[in-house]
Amino acid sequence: MNISSEAFVLGCSAIGAGLALIAGIGPGVGQGYAAGQGAAAVGRNPGAKGDITSTMLLGQAVAETTGLYGLVIGLILLYANPLIGRL
Repeated sequence: MNISSEAFVLGCSAIGAGLALIAGIGPGVGQGYAAGQGAAAVGRNPGAKGDITSTMLLGQAVAETTGLYGLVIGLILLYANPLIGRL
């Protein structure tokens, strides 16, 4: 059974997109952990709420970029698919 090279590239692109979207798990876990630790820190020192919140939000924004990069790569592989032009 022979498959065309285009079908092979599309199948591999779909697998790659799925693997790229797994990158969303890490930021979700990291942000949940950061929010929990931030809430615990505010509970211990309510006077530092502003500093703790701003630091936590900055860390969460940096952590979210990895998930967004994975999403962008997945969308490129599924819809733009630059690998088909190389056949």
